[in-house]
Amino acid sequence: MNTFQEIHPADIAEQITLFDSKERNIAFLKLAGEQKTAVFSYLTIDLQKEIIKSLGDKEVAEVLNNLEPDDRTSLFESFPDDLIKRSINLLNDEEKEVALNLIGYPADCIARLMTPNYVQARAEWTVQQVFTHIKKFGKKAETLNHIYIVDKDNKLIDDLRIGQLLMAEPDDMLRKLMDESFIAITTTTSIETALDIFEKYDRAALPITTEKGVLVGIVTSDDILDKMKELDTEDIQKFGGVEELDLSYTQTSLVDLVKKRAGWLIILFIGEMFTASAMSFFDSEIEKAVVLALFVPLIISSGGNSGSQAASLIIRAMALGELKLKDWWYVMRKEMLSGLSLGIILGTIGFLRIFIWQQTGIYNYGTYWIWVALSVSISLVFIVLWGSLSGSLIPFVLRRIGMDPATASAPFVATLVDVTGLIIYFSVAALFLSGKLL
Repeated sequence: MNTFQEIHPADIAEQITLFDSKERNIAFLKLAGEQKTAVFSYLTIDLQKEIIKSLGDKEVAEVLNNLEPDDRTSLFESFPDDLIKRSINLLNDEEKEVALNLIGYPADCIARLMTPNYVQARAEWTVQQVFTHIKKFGKKAETLNHIYIVDKDNKLIDDLRIGQLLMAEPDDMLRKLMDESFIAITTTTSIETALDIFEKYDRAALPITTEKGVLVGIVTSDDILDKMKELDTEDIQKFGGVEELDLSYTQTSLVDLVKKRAGWLIILFIGEMFTASAMSFFDSEIEKAVVLALFVPLIISSGGNSGSQAASLIIRAMALGELKLKDWWYVMRKEMLSGLSLGIILGTIGFLRIFIWQQTGIYNYGTYWIWVALSVSISLVFIVLWGSLSGSLIPFVLRRIGMDPATASAPFVATLVDVTGLIIYFSVAALFLSGKLL
């Protein structure tokens, strides 16, 4: 084998192809680490599959981790699903991410969370054979709550609770216990949808199959809950106007924390500049009726708060699967009524506030105080209504264009409503106070 040291990998591959199966596998094992990967890429797919099956996990991991991604994908595409499962789980985290992407598992699909550590059996086995199998291989299993029954093509045909086996006779065949009624999740199912399935059927673990029904792994409830916790954390951070943190808050450096927060703050600051621009547009009105400026903070905060409330409710409802894109008109009708009701409540409080202050002498709003009060209260009705509609509609728009609805952060909605709220306020004031203070 020393003669292989100075030979091109293509020539080595050609030579070992002439060996019988046993000699070929031995020759391959004796190659140096880098040589293994180089020679492997020149072998035919059939020989690659044969060698992979003959190698131990350590040698397979060494070869696959160093293969070019396209070569590895071609190899995986020819593998049966159980061999793909074994091979992918031997890759390091970085290469596994690349491999999963290339073989068609999107970043948010349930296949990313599956484990190959479970117990499967055949329908023709007896209960005693299953227990013997569990004693031999069960230590690595994520859970022993269920045993998964597959046919000769590794297609899932049933699952049995361990309790069913314990209550059966040792000589009973599994086929006798089967009802061929089981719940499984396909590999491309989204993690959010998979969580709904877990909750619906109250299962600690569920099998993962290909579109053809081949069993390739299982996912446990704790794994999916951990992932959902991670996704929820990202959504909460986005909704607060922060890019999602790669690490926990305590592990994130000061520099990274500033970077994550600066982008949104700059965007929002630029947005708030339009608020100043909007106010400058109404300079003449403010000069003639300075009293209008007193209520600007009240006006813009009420609109922003109503918008943030609506956005929070809609985004959470979307995350829980309660609302789909088709429900946008239902939401609009509901928010129109709730926004109008909330606006009337706040508008009434605003009117009473001016009335009480005027009548008790706490502050004198002038001769036309009632028109000022009407301007403020009616503006509040429209601004709160607009805030509710904006906050509830933006998540639908973002979902429609393929973006994460959580990007409709509370600061973003508030900034939008601030600018438009000022325009509404001064337009209503101009209508009521024209010919009086204006």
